[in-house]
Amino acid sequence: MQKKNNEAAILKLVKGGRASSLTFAGLPFVEKARYLKRLGAKERMDLIIGDAEGERLVREMEPQEFFWMVKDVGETDALDLVQLASPEQCLFLLDMELWSKWSFSHDKAVEWYGYLLEGGDDKFRELLPSMDFELLQLFLNREIIVGGGIGDMSNDEERLADWDHTFDGTFMITFKNPKHSQVLGRFIESIRRIDEQLYVALMEGVKSDVDLELEDICYQFRSGRLADLGFPPLDEALSFYARVKPSSFSLHGDKKQIAIGSTAALPVPVSADNALLQRALALADSEELYMELNYLINNALVADGTALADTEVMHMVVTRVYGYLNMALETICGDDAKKAGEVLTGEFLKRLFQLGYSIILDLKTRAEGVTIEDYAANKLLNGLKNKRPRFYRGLDADTADGYREFRSMADVAKVDAFLRRMGV
Repeated sequence: MQKKNNEAAILKLVKGGRASSLTFAGLPFVEKARYLKRLGAKERMDLIIGDAEGERLVREMEPQEFFWMVKDVGETDALDLVQLASPEQCLFLLDMELWSKWSFSHDKAVEWYGYLLEGGDDKFRELLPSMDFELLQLFLNREIIVGGGIGDMSNDEERLADWDHTFDGTFMITFKNPKHSQVLGRFIESIRRIDEQLYVALMEGVKSDVDLELEDICYQFRSGRLADLGFPPLDEALSFYARVKPSSFSLHGDKKQIAIGSTAALPVPVSADNALLQRALALADSEELYMELNYLINNALVADGTALADTEVMHMVVTRVYGYLNMALETICGDDAKKAGEVLTGEFLKRLFQLGYSIILDLKTRAEGVTIEDYAANKLLNGLKNKRPRFYRGLDADTADGYREFRSMADVAKVDAFLRRMGV
């Protein structure tokens, strides 16, 4: 009887209902995790925070899935979620947030270490062993000056100097940026309480000014972790934007099941704007396909560079991926969702992505070198001339003066007709 009740509750939710926290709490854990994947970030967070299995539900997520949820909710609003995260999830979050391309951002490090300290010593004690010693060293090198030390490392002149603080009467500290001193003080003191040997090693390292190539080493460690989670190096990601010839494109149909990792919720749901892709994914109903789609999205995000830590740009890039896939399916299958589902399961998504991208590049090629004084025409041309061509919304029904990603072959047809009227 209990099983039937659970099935009825799940069926209601899947058909579009919304679970109260009480209904959600009564579901088996597996069904809770499955249902959460269907919700927006804020709805997911509200159910997780109010559930007795909240920590387990958070830790069941892939690190990148957890990261997108935090970014969608907003860092400060998602702090309760962050306190439930596993060390692996927190490490991924730091890998994404503390770097701008190849450069370490100590300002972002201060911000995020401050958030993590909000969980208290128990949370920090769980996380600390997972953190690279080199990254901790790099961070402190950028933020403090250390004097004193054990034995021969200290002298009277240092001890009598004007230092900001000492935690142990042995090492003296001056904060390079007074605005960061509160977080830095809590950070260092927490390390000292949890692992005094680590604290001493870090203080001695900062005093010795060992910063040579630390940033490069930390970046290499980060790149290795991201690669393990399906985020490729930049040169590999850029290869996904290779051009193909749409007129001679043919299906290979040689895809076999691939193992990329556990299935994570897509960072942005596929919407009705990409109707054929949406229907084809539903018909295919394949966990492996969603793994592959997530990997394709990861490649596009890495290739864009700025999208990994900017929620708005991330949404734009993911929408672009869906648009290219949708256009490729429409080109191959017309409006046949059954055939489109078969294409998705039989063809590597990378090739379909390249087909959609190349269709747009053909429009870009026609637009390059063309100038015109008409405002709307010039806006359309400028959108096409972007590195990643964009659709001018003046061609939409609401005639908005802005840009969006290409979604379908109907968008391509509108732009094609406009270019033809211009004689291009």
